[in-house]
Amino acid sequence: MKTFIFAAALLGASALSAIAQTAPATTSDGKTPAVATPDSNNPTAPVEGANSFTEGQAKDRIEKAGYTEVKDLKKDDKGIWMASGRKDGKAVVIALDYQGNIVAK
Repeated sequence: MKTFIFAAALLGASALSAIAQTAPATTSDGKTPAVATPDSNNPTAPVEGANSFTEGQAKDRIEKAGYTEVKDLKKDDKGIWMASGRKDGKAVVIALDYQGNIVAK
């Protein structure tokens, strides 16, 4: 009997955890999941917030997005990594936010 109750409790807990793994919906106010999907940017990017990317991770992510000559990489007081670089032969200012969104101006 104890085994049956334990098995029922285990099954119920696993079902609840599966339901709880639904991803939150994206909103237009910047309150979205911490990491953006690889092929999309938050329309309000760059989003201010506590950024956990290290300098090396930020540079790697920017370079993987196709930017070259990435230099002067610094995190500003809003948590956004800022750098200068080149894309498609043009000089750009690059911003990387805590969600992983990359924006160039």
